[in-house]
Amino acid sequence: MAPKSVTANVKGLDIGTSRIVVAQSTDEGHRYETLLNAFISLPYSKMTEAMLRREGILHHVEGPDILAYGNRVEEFANILNGDTRRPMSTGFLNPSEPRSLHMMEVAVRSMCGEAQRGERLCFSVPCGLPEQDSDIIYHEQTMTQILESMGYRVKSLNEGLAVVYAELESSSFTGIGISFGSGMCNVCVAYLGLPVLAFSTARAGDYIDRSASAVTGRTPTTVRLHKEESFGLNGFSSNSVDQALSVYYSDMIRTVVSGLQTALGTTKKLPKFEKPLPVAISGGSTKVRRFQQEFEKAVLLAELPIEIAEVRLAEDPLHTTARGTLIAAMLDM
Repeated sequence: MAPKSVTANVKGLDIGTSRIVVAQSTDEGHRYETLLNAFISLPYSKMTEAMLRREGILHHVEGPDILAYGNRVEEFANILNGDTRRPMSTGFLNPSEPRSLHMMEVAVRSMCGEAQRGERLCFSVPCGLPEQDSDIIYHEQTMTQILESMGYRVKSLNEGLAVVYAELESSSFTGIGISFGSGMCNVCVAYLGLPVLAFSTARAGDYIDRSASAVTGRTPTTVRLHKEESFGLNGFSSNSVDQALSVYYSDMIRTVVSGLQTALGTTKKLPKFEKPLPVAISGGSTKVRRFQQEFEKAVLLAELPIEIAEVRLAEDPLHTTARGTLIAAMLDM
């Protein structure tokens, strides 16, 4: 099959803690490319390097090590009973990883390539906690500089607002967008495409993996792979991993709903919404069975100062943020 031709000189980029996603518009719709935002260090040997090259796994040699990154590195971590290394943590560049800047530049360059003349790119940024203002500035400006060095005209977009752009066009971009990511859960309340309030919580996918790992003795990678392959929210389970995941998923949901209740109840700039608001949810954590139902139940039980019309699961949860940034690049740049 012939590749889809790109029809617009714009890109959308979701820079997530777990995955990097590039979105482009084509004649047939949207095209997405995804890269796992993780790497692993392997002892150098010619055989290992040849194998990585044959399998098409991104890598480069640094002294006695081979740094393999992107898709499939979790396979190596699982085989070696270890864990991957992450250039990002809780939504931002990882201060504990000495190679974070280098690996992020390598990953973004491999995904986006050099810009065509005048090419526009919008990328996602999280909404940090008040005490993380300096982290947001550093992360956002560093990613802007990397992308500008590649020739792009660059704009950033709040991750929760990206969900609104991607999913709530039918309500004139009015409603609540929530991205349940790996590093953070990002929430944005929008009115006609303008952010009314935004906040984030750190109890997200990585928190679930680490916490379940701590109480079961499994590695975070093993827990994550189990979560993505077979887990569903079904109440109590005698399986220790399923039970731990159930407990921490419920905690994540409660934290987001409680944060929404507090934010809506304390803001002084809430507009008068004429209709009940739709809520759009996206992100990898929403893909487990019964997540939408459990989240909707928690929202409807909460005493919110606004009326909720529905909780809508994004059509393509892993690509929603990238699609929203692409739409923003086309409309706002």
